[in-house]
Amino acid sequence: MGNPAPMGIYGTHLRPRLHTFALNDRLTGEVRDRVCSGLTGDVLEIGYGSGLNQPHLPSTVRGVWAVEPSATALRLGEARRAASAVPVVVAGDDAQTLPFPDDRFDAALCTWVLCGIPDPGAALAEVARVLKPGAALHFVEHGLAPEPTVVRWQRRGNRINRVIAGCVLDNDVRGLLDRSPLSVTALTAYYQKGAPKPSAHMYEGRATA
Repeated sequence: MGNPAPMGIYGTHLRPRLHTFALNDRLTGEVRDRVCSGLTGDVLEIGYGSGLNQPHLPSTVRGVWAVEPSATALRLGEARRAASAVPVVVAGDDAQTLPFPDDRFDAALCTWVLCGIPDPGAALAEVARVLKPGAALHFVEHGLAPEPTVVRWQRRGNRINRVIAGCVLDNDVRGLLDRSPLSVTALTAYYQKGAPKPSAHMYEGRATA
């Protein structure tokens, strides 16, 4: 899960560990398998975190260029990177300003990231810029629920969730994608089983440049 550049002991050292625990493979592995399916060539991953997607990358991936603001998260992922046949280049810390030329990547990946980026629209525009024409962003994000009662709880919980997890609960994922230069080609919305509804509404799919 992505977050703005962390500050303080909690944000720097503890929040990345919370993300790694809360999004562990037992809870999210099946989703990661689906989202990573079909990735190929050179892949941009924004919000790389501690590399939880690394074991789910198909053999068709030639390399991953990781954008991640947390040095602690990157350290937590060292063993996953070492165990993976897919090389990783740590290549930036801000998805809103990517250090790559236009039309650079064959695919892009983000999993539980947009909720914590200060300007997610800028990040999606940058992803669209660096993807080759017709290349796809593979994504899963939690965000705005379809039920007004759940939305009210999401908005009530935003303040504490920003402090604890570094992100918002009511991110309008569909709206962000529709306003971006990307075109949504597949989208499934659902509640993740076993999680509280305010944090469990997921948007999973693909969007092409």
